[in-house]
Amino acid sequence: MKIKMKKVCWAIVALGASQAMAQQVVKIGHVGPVSGAIAHLGKDNENGARLAIEELNAKGVKIAGQAVKLELVTEDDAGDPKQGTAAAQKLVDSKVNGVVGHLNSGTSIPASKIYSEAGIPQISPSATNPKFTRNGYKTTFRVVADDVHLGGTLGRYAVKTVKGKSIAVIDDRTAYGQGVAEEFEKAVKAAGGTLVGHEFTTDKATDFMAILTTLKAKKPDVVFFGGMDAVAGPMLRQMKSLGINAKFMGGDGICTSELAKLAGDAMADGQVVCAEAGGVEGQQKKGMEDFTARFKKRFNADVQVYAPYVYDAVNVMVDAMVRANSADPAKYLPALAKTNGYKGVTGNITFDEKGDIKNGALTLYSYKAGKRDQIAVVR
Repeated sequence: MKIKMKKVCWAIVALGASQAMAQQVVKIGHVGPVSGAIAHLGKDNENGARLAIEELNAKGVKIAGQAVKLELVTEDDAGDPKQGTAAAQKLVDSKVNGVVGHLNSGTSIPASKIYSEAGIPQISPSATNPKFTRNGYKTTFRVVADDVHLGGTLGRYAVKTVKGKSIAVIDDRTAYGQGVAEEFEKAVKAAGGTLVGHEFTTDKATDFMAILTTLKAKKPDVVFFGGMDAVAGPMLRQMKSLGINAKFMGGDGICTSELAKLAGDAMADGQVVCAEAGGVEGQQKKGMEDFTARFKKRFNADVQVYAPYVYDAVNVMVDAMVRANSADPAKYLPALAKTNGYKGVTGNITFDEKGDIKNGALTLYSYKAGKRDQIAVVR
């Protein structure tokens, strides 16, 4: 009897082991700048992906009736296009099933060619330059509105709501900064506004006194900056030291919880107006609130900007695999492209024929007492 029981026990153990060995591992790649000036944003993104993977694994995912284990494979692109393409190739060589990233347009755009050639779906949670989805790659998607919408909305807002009479523009010459600044300028002109100057800097600059002094002579009442918070913070400090009391506007790159720390006491209440791609209203706000609470509990950090979009991108990608009954990129890609009405924490997600999100929302913010203060959600 004991011998029989032992055989049964070993059979059960062997069965469990074979099932564990048979469990499919699905690799989801993530790329963002986890080093460099905007590492806080890159880490925010990576944590959004990590939370999605952990929750999906805890819940259990089955593809074609088989339990799978999701594995996060991370790379650092430092916000640099060359490092971005190297990171993309590493993920391709690692045979990931899909990629969420990159954060910047300047890294996402060149990397998209590599993913396209490998046939690996890529969803960016934050690349807003229109060119990202205009290259005809079937593998390229994004879950945020692009710069045409973002810059255009801010340009109209600067003229019609802020009532700017003399508007100056500065951009950091990156794909993101230049793109959003150009769309802002177009919208200002279309709305009948007056542009008094356009100056240029870089995403690594720290001294803006020369360009700010040039703009001060033109007495702007609105200064728009196309770039990221790591540059915007010091720029606000130097504007204050020069006595430039203009409204400061920008896109999602400056619209972070970190901006107030980077600007210090140079940022007056209500001075900054920025827009973040995405936005939820009404009943959908609870989903976002629940996400931010879970994120805070897991990482002991507040959401910066893009973590919820990364979280949604991972979930949308896995949902497509489940619907297609396959994690093979070639097989689930058509299902991903047909994503329609997916209910994410950032709102409903439907892709158009280019891979852009349909009817993407924008949320306008200002800052009070160092905290972001929502103005409105617009579409």
